[in-house]
Amino acid sequence: MTAKQVHEKAFLETPDGRYIIVRGRLWRKTNPRLPEEERKLLVSKLMSARRAVKEAVGRADELHTARTAVNAAKIALGERGPVWWTDGAPDLNRHLVKNTPYADWFEGLRS
Repeated sequence: MTAKQVHEKAFLETPDGRYIIVRGRLWRKTNPRLPEEERKLLVSKLMSARRAVKEAVGRADELHTARTAVNAAKIALGERGPVWWTDGAPDLNRHLVKNTPYADWFEGLRS
């Protein structure tokens, strides 16, 4: 099993595959149509940017640059910015599951 598969199995995924659920909140998944090599490169950039954020605490200019890099990588991965699906469904990223159309499905899992 790849590291990506282990990561994805650690979280509950919505039936349509658009989000994972972490502590009752929806988080948009990476665009599944990204070629694997591109996805790997973008994840590497994201991890480097996250390390830069951690190292830049207290240095405003460096922190801003690092956070901008994190955001750019997440947009390129499809986790932020325009949605990667084409059916017109709204973006529910960061919403509590209980306040979304997934609420009944999610509650049914707990029964």
